[in-house]
Amino acid sequence: MGTIKVENIRVFAHHGCLKEETTIGSDYRVDLKVKADLKLSATSDKLRDTVDYVLLNRIIKEEMKIPSYLLETVAQRILNRIFNEDHLVKKATVYVSKLNPPIGGDVEKVTIKLTSRRNK
Repeated sequence: MGTIKVENIRVFAHHGCLKEETTIGSDYRVDLKVKADLKLSATSDKLRDTVDYVLLNRIIKEEMKIPSYLLETVAQRILNRIFNEDHLVKKATVYVSKLNPPIGGDVEKVTIKLTSRRNK
């Protein structure tokens, strides 16, 4: 089993429960860690034998464009698509962070972390 991490994906999106959040939007950071069997790709040197991190990045960007009230919802959509679109992924963890959240105070970010495993 190997690990592929796609880190610090920066996106501007319109998530939140407050009307201002969905109207004005804000900055987000997404980090992703996936586990897959990378033995074949390590020897074949073929993209078809590994998890394509270009695909992972595209999934994240597309799902972040869809406004949601909760970051948990966005994170779950990302995980669902990863498992639907890449059969090699066995486990995935996604972190969705809202930077400078409007929660009254000097808070750098709020992060939601969700982990899923492929059903056998």
